[in-house]
Amino acid sequence: MKEETKRDKIIIRTSIIGILANVFLAAFKAVIGLTSHSIAIVMDAVNNLSDAASSVITIVGTKLAGKEADRKHPFGYGRIEYLSAMVISMLVLYAGITAFVESVKKIIEPETPDYSVPALIIVAVAVVVKILLGRYVKKTGEKVNSDSLINSGEDATLDSVISASTLVAAVIFLVTGLSLEAYLGAIIAAVIIKSGIEMLRDTLSKILGERADAQLVRDIKKTITSFPGISGAYDLVLHNYGPDSYNGSVHIEVPDSITADELDSLIRKVTIEVLQKHDVILTGVGIYSLNTRDPEAIATREKVYRIATENPYVLQAHGFYIDHEAKNIRFDIVVSFEAKDRKQVYTDVLESLQKEFPDYTFQIAMDIDFSDI
Repeated sequence: MKEETKRDKIIIRTSIIGILANVFLAAFKAVIGLTSHSIAIVMDAVNNLSDAASSVITIVGTKLAGKEADRKHPFGYGRIEYLSAMVISMLVLYAGITAFVESVKKIIEPETPDYSVPALIIVAVAVVVKILLGRYVKKTGEKVNSDSLINSGEDATLDSVISASTLVAAVIFLVTGLSLEAYLGAIIAAVIIKSGIEMLRDTLSKILGERADAQLVRDIKKTITSFPGISGAYDLVLHNYGPDSYNGSVHIEVPDSITADELDSLIRKVTIEVLQKHDVILTGVGIYSLNTRDPEAIATREKVYRIATENPYVLQAHGFYIDHEAKNIRFDIVVSFEAKDRKQVYTDVLESLQKEFPDYTFQIAMDIDFSDI
């Protein structure tokens, strides 16, 4: 069985469990809330229904995301999972806003709740069920890297807190006669709104494109530099097309004595190894040529790198090559996002080097820190 197919089945199975659990909980809570005139419990039931709807969206999103790549979408449909996670976030946000409006109405026109012992027992059981369900769904989501499941799991955990709060309010009313129903409903709604906003923000961030995981970047570079003849791997750029689905490019540093056929063979081996070990497709491998015929090149390179990295906004210098006949030195610098003016950083570095090497021209490429150095 393909890993992707196995992952999809796990997500769907977990979502179905979530749907069944939430529908049953919603039914019980709705009956209790309506018979006891408890707005907090009714809102809790509505929230359970939104959770069930979230699980349905997760299933649909997973099915659509699993479609094979085609002419129109050659990179596949994996990003649909992010869209389904965004829809779930918006459902949570909508549920919170609706609950807040209803709670405010009850604050203005309050109703006295009428609890029964069996009702409170059912709510207590619901708390336990939600705690277990939340942990299970979130843990599974983290295991298979599914934002939709993680969001659903966090929401279920939040629901358990909400249900527990409702239970506390009921006990306070039975003991003291003080009704906190409407106010508790408003607080619960505010918490749900906050959770929905955070989920939406995190999902939108992934849709926009985030920096690749630092450990994945280090592992890929380690794999590449393990090949004989490759002295460095730089400028690794990873494009995410869904959870655990990456295409990317990288520059490798190789001796200037390597032949074209040797280089072709080496690049093919690198791309195959990276795909097998890290499930990342390298669509492009650029080349940095390393001086091997010039004994002075190493000393010059170290001096150039030292001068360049003295600028606090230059994170790294790499890809050095010197051509004495053409009086040319070329290399790249990685400029920090903290730099307010990238062009000024470039100008400062160039001026410092030109003073030290007045007879040479410089070709300096400014790289962006796409992934952790």
